[in-house]
Amino acid sequence: MILSRRWFLQNAGAVAAPLAAPQLTRAQAYPSRPVRIVVGFPPGGPTDIAARLVGQWLSDRLGQQFIVENRPGAAGNVGTEAVVRAPSDGYTLLLAASANAINATLYGALGYDFIRDITPVASIARFPLVMEVNPSLPVRTVPEFIAYAKANPGKINMASGGNGSPQHVAGELFKMMAGIDMLHVPYRGAAPALADLIGGQVQVMFDPLSSSIEQIKAGKLRALAVATAMRSEALPEIPTVGDFLPGYEASYWCGVGLPRNAPAEIVDELNREINAGLADHRMLSRIAELGGTAIVGSPTDFRKLIATETEKWAKVVKFSGAGAE
Repeated sequence: MILSRRWFLQNAGAVAAPLAAPQLTRAQAYPSRPVRIVVGFPPGGPTDIAARLVGQWLSDRLGQQFIVENRPGAAGNVGTEAVVRAPSDGYTLLLAASANAINATLYGALGYDFIRDITPVASIARFPLVMEVNPSLPVRTVPEFIAYAKANPGKINMASGGNGSPQHVAGELFKMMAGIDMLHVPYRGAAPALADLIGGQVQVMFDPLSSSIEQIKAGKLRALAVATAMRSEALPEIPTVGDFLPGYEASYWCGVGLPRNAPAEIVDELNREINAGLADHRMLSRIAELGGTAIVGSPTDFRKLIATETEKWAKVVKFSGAGAE
């Protein structure tokens, strides 16, 4: 799920730039010192960028630094466990993501229970995945792809950023609903997978639109469909997978969580301030640049999203037989 290094370097300054939110005159004590936002992935991906956007907004609004700390490893589990073990005082946040919902089933022996041990605070955004193929594959639509796969069982190589990654489970859901067979080729990260897709070593990938949109526009990749329920404003001419496989939906979402038993007043304050940021046109435009859409809601709404996604991907992981690397 990682953006190109060139894109990140070009846009890092813009991402980190203050959103110029008005600082509040605050009587309450929280926060009285800097706050950490732990991201379980390397810098540069949608999760990291969302954390920096929200961190800058909260810093400006609440008058204390919200510092992003990247703790990559084990598909986000290293960073998540660090937050689970942190004090429940509101000073260690988790940038939670769809990987957390997948990992709940993918990993058989996690040292924590994500739904039990993380308090949902606020959702942030949903980013579309796009079903894309190497242009050498003789298909231009999802029905043509399905027909080709059925005529060539097991001969299509499907790339992903690793076993159990969002790209992997999105492809497994497609296989399950379309009734086709493809060979899964896991890579150690999305970047090398994308490079081999462009090079023709693999034929198809369900990748974040933010990572692939430039290659699609340059003709290096062919987009067949977006995996979200609605079309993407970034590629409005591209249909959805659900147009051909009703009910199909796969996307990458993220939000903010706190350790279990976090004070309710801090949860409510952070939810209120994050939702205020998601109503700001500057933050919305930054999210849109990544092809994403904001998700505004209550902590209860975010809890329901996490529960629904965990249940959904548990079925796909079990059906596919996927396991952690």
